[in-house]
Amino acid sequence: MTIDINQVRKVALLARLDIPAEQEEQLASQLNSILDYFDQLSQLDTDSVEPTTRAIDLSNITREDQQVNADLREEILSQAPSREGDFFSVPSILSND
Repeated sequence: MTIDINQVRKVALLARLDIPAEQEEQLASQLNSILDYFDQLSQLDTDSVEPTTRAIDLSNITREDQQVNADLREEILSQAPSREGDFFSVPSILSND
């Protein structure tokens, strides 16, 4: 399969991309190179290769969640530009009409 300029234009239209005319030929060439590479990959014998989601093994590198009870309400509210009691006060965005 070979991609020509008409196919590049069609894909650009569908993707709503504005590709300058002087770049259409270059893009067609680049896309054909990518397809050629996929063709090379499809010729490899991968029957003995197990499916994987990663090229290297990774163990869980995240830390465990630790619950921390921090009473920072007053400190946080003190930094608000405006507040009403224990709440932030913000401008109304909906009318009462």
